[in-house]
Amino acid sequence: MRDPHDAVAALRALPAASLADARRRVRVLVLTGLGLNCEAETEAAFRLVGASPERVHLLDLLEGGAGHRLSDFDVIAFVGGFAFGDHLGAGFVFANKIRWRLYDQLLAFIERGGHALGVCNGFQTMVRLGVLPGLDGDYRTPRATLAPNDRLGYRDAWVRLAVDARSPCVWTRGLSAIELPARHGEGKLLCESEALLDRLEAAGQVPVRYVDASGQPTQEWPANPNGSPRAAAGLCDPSGRLLGLMPHPDAFLYSFHHPQWPRWKAEGRVPAEGAGLAVFRNGVDAAAAARS
Repeated sequence: MRDPHDAVAALRALPAASLADARRRVRVLVLTGLGLNCEAETEAAFRLVGASPERVHLLDLLEGGAGHRLSDFDVIAFVGGFAFGDHLGAGFVFANKIRWRLYDQLLAFIERGGHALGVCNGFQTMVRLGVLPGLDGDYRTPRATLAPNDRLGYRDAWVRLAVDARSPCVWTRGLSAIELPARHGEGKLLCESEALLDRLEAAGQVPVRYVDASGQPTQEWPANPNGSPRAAAGLCDPSGRLLGLMPHPDAFLYSFHHPQWPRWKAEGRVPAEGAGLAVFRNGVDAAAAARS
């Protein structure tokens, strides 16, 4: 099987018009509704990197009213927000809705090589479903959870992340560090055992970690906003096609989203785009390369 990273490199070597056409062919399902509230930013992110996103309410998908099946799409985006108010646990009810009527479709989507990104509540949903970490081809069994932050309550602040260059994750490929907003009350990633976390780390399935000002992974607040063991900020599956993370790449699409933007502007070093876009571009290019 062709290495997905080699395939992405070949895709990016295409003439500009061919590359744009390949990206445009990538159809993205942005799941919405029932308390989620990051669908506009997520749709905008995918559109900015050239894909063709579509927002669909989960209930329309469940009832067939949207006229879609998961097989119609190349990427599924599980967006952030507060599905069902997080009243029974973050992502729990939303995951059960999917498990009730869409699980066979979701598993078929994964098995045929689909890509997925879950951010914050979306990550919580993917973990509740058992889609992550997806070890041994098992995308049904939950083996981790996102627990309440060590410092109880909702925390909204920017964090620094280091990216594991060894990770198979297609969404973070080529990145080394990134700053993103994190805003959650239940973000402490707990695995069913230390042995499982050891295994995930060894396989590169912890692609992003919270780091302090010196760039070292940390469990200390506020650099680690929730106390996740070993500074884990997200998980991917063994294939690298499915990624979930607590911080929000969808909230850093333009340079002026960053709190240091006025300083950057004064110093004449404003980035051309927000760093979060690189995550979306990587995923779309991986999906486009998989289509070819």
